[in-house]
Amino acid sequence: MSYGIALALQQAIYQRLTASAPLSGLVGTAIYDAVPPGVATGTYVALGSEDVREAADATGQGALHDVTISVVSDAAGFATAKEVAVVISDTLDAAPLILARGHLISLIFHRARARRVQDADMRRIDLTFRARVQDS
Repeated sequence: MSYGIALALQQAIYQRLTASAPLSGLVGTAIYDAVPPGVATGTYVALGSEDVREAADATGQGALHDVTISVVSDAAGFATAKEVAVVISDTLDAAPLILARGHLISLIFHRARARRVQDADMRRIDLTFRARVQDS
């Protein structure tokens, strides 16, 4: 197994999201690797957790990355958060990302979970994408 591509994958996903005109039209520059202190209103996108497991084969070292991207919104109902989530899904599903290390074999939508945030009038959708990468 190699975790060596994790940073390159995160950087490529972040770059793809920040370069998306449709996504920028919905959230502006509120796409974060780390949510800044004090961001508690509006709608934003945050790169989240990542689960990685070994996926080496005869061609070399590889890994499966389950990457979570969260949409958080204080808009009433789920419509705003879902609109943003759809654009993220369209932007990333099967995206041909160029990595600084290794290469991307595939990137597909895996699952989503929509819920209200406890003790706050917020909505949150966690989108999980599965990336298969190979180290060069």
